[in-house]
Amino acid sequence: MVYKVIGLMSGSSLDGLDIVFVEIEEKGGNWSYQVLNAACMSFENDWKEQLKNAPLLGARELASLDALFGKYIGSQVNQFVERNSLQYKVALIASHGHTVFHHPPHNTTQIGNGAFIAAETSLPVVSDLRTMDVAMGGQGAPIVPIGEQLLFPQYRYFLNIGGIANISYNGHTVYDAFDVCPANRVLNMLAEELGFSFDENGEIARKGNIIEGLLDQLNAQEYYWQTYPKSLANEFGTEVILPLIKSFKLDPRDALCTYAEHIAMQVSESVQQINRKRGVIHADNKMLVTGGGAFNQFLIERLSEHLNASNIIIEIPNRQTAEYKEAIIMGLLGILRWREEPTVLKTVTGAKEQSIGGALWMGKS
Repeated sequence: MVYKVIGLMSGSSLDGLDIVFVEIEEKGGNWSYQVLNAACMSFENDWKEQLKNAPLLGARELASLDALFGKYIGSQVNQFVERNSLQYKVALIASHGHTVFHHPPHNTTQIGNGAFIAAETSLPVVSDLRTMDVAMGGQGAPIVPIGEQLLFPQYRYFLNIGGIANISYNGHTVYDAFDVCPANRVLNMLAEELGFSFDENGEIARKGNIIEGLLDQLNAQEYYWQTYPKSLANEFGTEVILPLIKSFKLDPRDALCTYAEHIAMQVSESVQQINRKRGVIHADNKMLVTGGGAFNQFLIERLSEHLNASNIIIEIPNRQTAEYKEAIIMGLLGILRWREEPTVLKTVTGAKEQSIGGALWMGKS
C-alpha cells in the first residue's frame, strides 16, 4: 500500500516549521519512503516570541494560541501545497505540534490545534500524538523510535540533535530510546548573544575553550543519573541549564565550546549506559545522526572522538533525511493512526500498554 502524506514538525529549537510531502509504502510488512518535496518555513520573530513565551500564558490565552497556531500551520501547508502543485495529491496531514508542557505522567501539551489545521486545509489531520501514551503511564516520548525501527532497520544506534538530543538503540528484539540532554535550543540561545541565530558549523565554539568547572556542574545534573525510560521538558534547558551557564559569566565562545563538549560527553555516556544494560561489549556499529546538530561540524568531531571508545562510527545521511527525519516519521505515525496500528513502542516510553495515539480530524464531510 502506498500513502502520500504531509508530515509536520515544530521543534523546540524554534527554527521553523518542517514540512515534508513523502511517499511511504508498506509491502509485506516492510516499509520504505521517498521524500517528494520538503521545506522549513522559518518562524517570523513574532511567532518565535509567542511560542517561546507560551508556557507563561494563562489557560484562556494558551487555548487561543493553540487555535491561532493551528490556523497558521494550516496556512503554511496551503502555501507549500500551492508552491509544489500538490492539489489533490495529499491523502493525510500528520502534525506533531509545538510542545509547551511535557510533564509525564501528568500531562503533555502540544499546541497547533489539529481541527483548525483540518479546517484551513480541507484535509484529514492527525495530531496530539503523545497524550495517549502518557495516559497509559508512559513518558509520551520519544515517539520517533517506532518510525526508526520501520524505516531505518539497518542501523543499531540513532541520534537526533534537535532542540533536545535523543538517542535510540535497535537491539532487534529490544528497543531503547530516551532524551539525552538539551542541545540546539541552548546552543542557539548562546549564539544569539553574539548576534547569530545559530553557530554555523560550530565555528564559534571551535574558537572557544572548555571551562572545566562549568563542564563538571553540567555533567552533575540529576537527570543524567536517572535510569531510562525518561524524557526532558524544554524548561530543563531554558530554566536550569542556561541559567547555570550564564552564572559563570563566560565569553560566549567558551560557553558554546563547553556546552558542545557536554553534549558529546552525555551522548557517549548514554551509549555506554545502553551497552551495559544490553550486554554489548564491542558495538562496532554505525550511528545515524540527524537533526540540525548533524551539520554542526565541531560538535560532530567531538562526538566522534568520544564515541571511538565504543567502536561507533557516525553516519550522516543525505541532507533531506538529516533535516527532515522527524517530519518524515510524523507522516508515518499519521499513517499508522489511520491504519489503527500502534504509534509508539511501550518498551521505549514505559507505558503499560501499546497504544494507538493521535486525534483524527477529517476536515470535511
